[in-house]
Amino acid sequence: MQKRSITPKGGAPVMGFYSPGMSVDVGDSTFVFVTGQIARHEDGVPVASGDFKAQTEFIFKKIEAILHEADASIDDVVKAVIYTTDMGKFKDISEVRNKYFAKAKPASTFVEISGTVREGCEVEIEVIAIKQKRE
Repeated sequence: MQKRSITPKGGAPVMGFYSPGMSVDVGDSTFVFVTGQIARHEDGVPVASGDFKAQTEFIFKKIEAILHEADASIDDVVKAVIYTTDMGKFKDISEVRNKYFAKAKPASTFVEISGTVREGCEVEIEVIAIKQKRE
């Protein structure tokens, strides 16, 4: 088994000892675990605080960048967990989610939480993708 930390260029700095993504080769497949992503700029400032739709869009772009670094795509996602501070925004968040997962249709969980690690970030998304290795 071989594993590799994934930290795409241009992202906000990590806030501790973890990897934004982890690529793990297992047999003929690569599993990609993406840490819960929040909507914050490189300088750490939250993106569009209070705009759940804009934050979700920003997060999916970050997830795509991490998956790309692991030679995977959003279509390889098999599991997604979405956390939000307001389940009343389910429709807005789901609209963006459905656009990105139209092909993948991953197993999914959607949970309301009291807060994320950064005030002003109201959505957090983590995913797991599986990519078959190229011959």
